Amino acid sequence: MGDRGTSNHSEVTDFILVGFRVRPELHILLFLLFLLVYAMILLGNVGMMTVIMSDPRLNTPMYFFLGNLSFIDLFYSSVIAPKAMINFWSESKSISFAGCLIQFFLFALFIVTEGFLLAAMAYDRFIAICNPLLYSVQMSTRLCIQLVAGSYFCGCISSVLQTGMTFTLPFCASRAIDHFYCDTRPLQRISCSDLFIYRMVSFSLSGIIVMPTIIVIIVSYLYIVSTVLKIRSSEGRKKAFSTCSSHLGVVSVLYGAVFFMYLTPDRFPELSKVASLCYTLVTPMLNPLIYSLRNKDVKEVLKKLLEKRNTIV
Repeated sequence: MGDRGTSNHSEVTDFILVGFRVRPELHILLFLLFLLVYAMILLGNVGMMTVIMSDPRLNTPMYFFLGNLSFIDLFYSSVIAPKAMINFWSESKSISFAGCLIQFFLFALFIVTEGFLLAAMAYDRFIAICNPLLYSVQMSTRLCIQLVAGSYFCGCISSVLQTGMTFTLPFCASRAIDHFYCDTRPLQRISCSDLFIYRMVSFSLSGIIVMPTIIVIIVSYLYIVSTVLKIRSSEGRKKAFSTCSSHLGVVSVLYGAVFFMYLTPDRFPELSKVASLCYTLVTPMLNPLIYSLRNKDVKEVLKKLLEKRNTIV
């Protein structure tokens, strides 16, 4: 399948994922690197969910959100990593049209859901620090479930719209996607239609999705900082900040990588791939480490589980 001029997208049965433009002998190294990172993602996120579900002390809104964050990280990295590792060994590096659509849909669903979930977690920290006496009342089980369900709903709606817009484009320039997974910008490059309206709609949709989450996070932390600075004891301020530092670190890594990728000019696709690695694999790997190393409760429960396992063995 070469260039198709005015061919319709329905004639495209598969795509080629170009991946990283490196020497063939480096593919083994990249495979091992992806395998190591993906193994750490599986171990870290499954471990985090196990720790949270195994101890009643962690039956709180913060850990409910954190368990869902681990679930999302685990699944959206699983949408990307296995196929990328297979392609390091494959000669064809092909992905079917349906496979590309499913990968695009699932990744868009989980990454948008994570953005809304991080906003919910920021709101949770805001209530915990700025209004601690009413925390158990305001952050009820019902509200927590609604916030998580709402995050998934927004992710699903966004994914349906993005996938529908992208895969109704006519793909006729080439079937080679210059990326290691099916993403918006690489798919745009191989379309032969006028993308002005598509890009305007896509940009507007991204703004509608991203701006509310960023506003909630920024406003929450402005109130948090204002409240913490009023605490007289340095120990109290340190404790308050420590409960937010993990979440703020996760937000910074994720949004920093996303903005870097989408602000990188199209003429530097390799930079976009590196930025994509940050939020598709590096962030899901770091999140459990950030939360477990910075969280006393998680460390205590993990230590207890390891001691119990050693006793049984």
